[in-house]
Amino acid sequence: MDAADRRADVVVVGAGPAGSAAAWHLARAGRDVVLLEKARLPREKVCGDGLTPRGVKALVDLGVDTTGWVRHRGLRVTGGGRVVTVDWPALERWPGHSLVRRRAELDAQLAAHAVAAGARLHEEVTVTGPLLDEAGRVAGVEATEGPDRTPVRWRAALVVSAEGLSGRLGKALGLVRREDRPLGVAVRRYVRSPRTDDEYLDISFDLSATGPSADSMPGYGWAFGMGDGTSNVGFGLLDRRRGTGVEPRAVLQGWLATLPPEWQFGEEHAVSPLRGAGLPMALHRQPAYTRGLLLAGDAAGVVNPFNGEGISYALETGRMAAEAAVAGLAAAEGPAREAALRAYPARLREEYGRHHRLGTAFLALLERPGLVRFATAHGLKRPRMVAAALRLMGNLSDGRDGDGFDRAVAVLTRLAPAV
Repeated sequence: MDAADRRADVVVVGAGPAGSAAAWHLARAGRDVVLLEKARLPREKVCGDGLTPRGVKALVDLGVDTTGWVRHRGLRVTGGGRVVTVDWPALERWPGHSLVRRRAELDAQLAAHAVAAGARLHEEVTVTGPLLDEAGRVAGVEATEGPDRTPVRWRAALVVSAEGLSGRLGKALGLVRREDRPLGVAVRRYVRSPRTDDEYLDISFDLSATGPSADSMPGYGWAFGMGDGTSNVGFGLLDRRRGTGVEPRAVLQGWLATLPPEWQFGEEHAVSPLRGAGLPMALHRQPAYTRGLLLAGDAAGVVNPFNGEGISYALETGRMAAEAAVAGLAAAEGPAREAALRAYPARLREEYGRHHRLGTAFLALLERPGLVRFATAHGLKRPRMVAAALRLMGNLSDGRDGDGFDRAVAVLTRLAPAV
């Protein structure tokens, strides 16, 4: 080592939900963990800012204090010219409410939570690539830090990549995104709106006055009241690049034109620019462990194909990656350690693979505009059907210990092959 070399048990790259969750669990397990973030927190991040009951539980498991955060009772769903309001399901395993929190605030709080547990946070550090040993195994990361971009190396027995869709470390090891897996696109901005205190989250499948058509990409719009005088307004699309090529701003303007002007969602009420980001779905980068590198969150492509939800799964996979790292470091270096670490990708497939397979089938149905129009026009007449769909899409179930619907979903999920 030279003067620029630094050392930790585990290096975690990226201080988003996945990285901070991993760092917190590692620190709580007594490991020396450093968390590297390329920006300075708080920083902007494209997101709907909504945390479903699944995300709320992940925060509870982390011990995060959510006092004062804005709660929502459920969803108001619009489609086929109909509107239905449904509450989140009352289940044993999951809370009965959702939360909203600006990602800039959420990520900063999660990183501080990891630091309070003992993690070392270094901001304005840009990781440029993996540091490899003579056997080609990841032994840390190469990086630059500060405004002067001073070169530095961080050496560690294991590295967790929570870099997001870019996944520079994974790409360097040949882990590229699978083109046969779906990729979503999210676009959002904040507007000052009187609907800021609405206790329901708005979801709309009618992104134009005529509804889904052969010229449009499938997706939905959202409007989430932030409780601070603003609403997060945006949309998510399945990016098949098969549409008309219209710009995101045109899609947003077309959808907003269908909404009542008194909601004040228009561009004249915007308080932030329009921003977009990719949504990597269905375990799109595999394997999630190789040669000393574990992938978590968007780097592993764990966004739910049903609804574009990513924060919940980022928090969960951050925990699972940390648990795998703790087990690996507790084993003797060599085959025993590798066996413990290779259990991590298998765990991801077991936890999410079958549900994601169902989700990709659901996305295939969304690409049939006629079917979407029929399903929304007729399905929204039946609130109980909408509530059941909400449970399936949100991956909210008590499993075989639940009611008849939960047991049916458990059987369906077991029969589906994993992605």
